[in-house]
Amino acid sequence: MTDAPPQDALNDFIEVYPQALDRATCAALLQRFDASRDAVPGRVGGGVLPELKDSRDLTISGREDWRDAESQLNQAVFKGLLRYLRRYPHTLIAPLMLEVPGADGQGRHRLTGERLAAMDDASLAPVVQTVMRPGAINLQRYTADRGGYPYWHCELFPRDPNAETLHRHLLWTIYLNDGFEQGETEFLYQQRKIAPRVGDLLIAPAAFTHTHRGNRPKGGDKYIATSWILFQRAERLYGGG
Repeated sequence: MTDAPPQDALNDFIEVYPQALDRATCAALLQRFDASRDAVPGRVGGGVLPELKDSRDLTISGREDWRDAESQLNQAVFKGLLRYLRRYPHTLIAPLMLEVPGADGQGRHRLTGERLAAMDDASLAPVVQTVMRPGAINLQRYTADRGGYPYWHCELFPRDPNAETLHRHLLWTIYLNDGFEQGETEFLYQQRKIAPRVGDLLIAPAAFTHTHRGNRPKGGDKYIATSWILFQRAERLYGGG
């Protein structure tokens, strides 16, 4: 398996956007993470289970001292998301029947894949923000030769009583470093491994179709920023309590 999509699977819904963050920004985030005393053992849906996931995690969302980093990461991911939606427009329009103003400013028209592809960023961005929202961002460190997330998993699970985890639509990861062996994000059914490269942004669906794992890094620690793109909640989309 490699990080290059096979010719017969170019629409596997796994996209990598090189250098979504520059190397200096990634290095600064890594250094801030190492200097923080707030990192905790990584969790899975069932709790702290290091045999499934062995990492140190820091949730930066909601922390005043990390607000700048959260904004930087979300901006980089949103740029990648717009590109992703242009390749796979039904990510946005299949779950919802959306309407947008006509090109002449008159009336409203059903949003199709063709219309979405023709929209510029200024027109598309508010539509996306109406339907989707960013998740809480985790910075994670996987220790060389020991850490990893070897359990095959997806990002949807029903344990959360508020159903937040069922609102996850896409997953994303930005690799903050490289210079180690292995440590790939490996997708089971697509038979594809994504090799970490500094600043690269990975976007893929959150459901079981894209079951994946994080392989153990060899010869160096692995650092990532990761989260999800979620649907807005029904009360936001449709009103009501």
